[in-house]
Amino acid sequence: MKYTKQPITLSEQIDLLKRRGLIIDDEAEAVAVLERISYFRLASYWRPMEQDKVLHVFKPNSHFSNVLTLYRFDSELKSLVFNSIQRIEIAVRTRMIQQFSMKYGSFWFMDKQLFTSEEIFQKNLAGLRNVVERSIEDFVLEHFQRYDDPDMPPAWKSLELATLGILSRMYSNFADNAVKKQVARSFTIPQHEFMRNWLENLTIIRNVCAHHARLWNRSFVIQLRLPHHLSGSWISDFSFPEERLYPQLCCIAYWLRAIDPQSTFVADFKALLQKYPTVDAAAMGFPKGWRQEPLWQ
Repeated sequence: MKYTKQPITLSEQIDLLKRRGLIIDDEAEAVAVLERISYFRLASYWRPMEQDKVLHVFKPNSHFSNVLTLYRFDSELKSLVFNSIQRIEIAVRTRMIQQFSMKYGSFWFMDKQLFTSEEIFQKNLAGLRNVVERSIEDFVLEHFQRYDDPDMPPAWKSLELATLGILSRMYSNFADNAVKKQVARSFTIPQHEFMRNWLENLTIIRNVCAHHARLWNRSFVIQLRLPHHLSGSWISDFSFPEERLYPQLCCIAYWLRAIDPQSTFVADFKALLQKYPTVDAAAMGFPKGWRQEPLWQ
């Protein structure tokens, strides 16, 4: 079918939403909002209010103000999660550099013999090389002013520039499971398989936050592998939808507490929910009684 719809003005967008049943108390404010936030970005937040997903007819008593509340909650949630992942990323990077370098030397990330898949290794190294070559960080420029062999700085310089995706794939593809387990257990994660899976999921969430996509009720394709027992404070109720955000936030909370026992992530998240009392935590996959879990105390 050929797409034939034409662009419409902001006022026409407001009229369309009203015809579909969305209650808009202040049309001038709604137009101002649509000047800042596009129609289809906001659509992700009014979709749960639709009773007909094909004709886009809203449920009774659906308000534009509630759409904005969800949007603002999600924005603040993404800021909290993004900053938390940044802390985890820095800690993972630091411990990978330390543990892997002490065992395999300064340039282990350039040795294909240390990795399981040469294809992934080559792709990863090319991505890292590209980041290093484009870097204007002082420590990189100073390195190349003095050294040209090898053609990359050592791990403790090059990997400081690696994206979370590169770090995740590098950890996953590394052949020495024993040293990977050392890194995992330094975060009180029992096995490297769990840490690999958690890193893959964190990379996805990080990209969702970085690209300002919807996070709060998103379904995730790669499901988390969750141990039923961990040495730190953890959860006991696993009766939640595995594809939702709740288990992801559990991993973030656990990981942050392993990095810093004084982490305020749990308190900050609870405060965010208190700020937005109309937000349904169940839409994020939170089970009843989640506040009583040791992890969320």
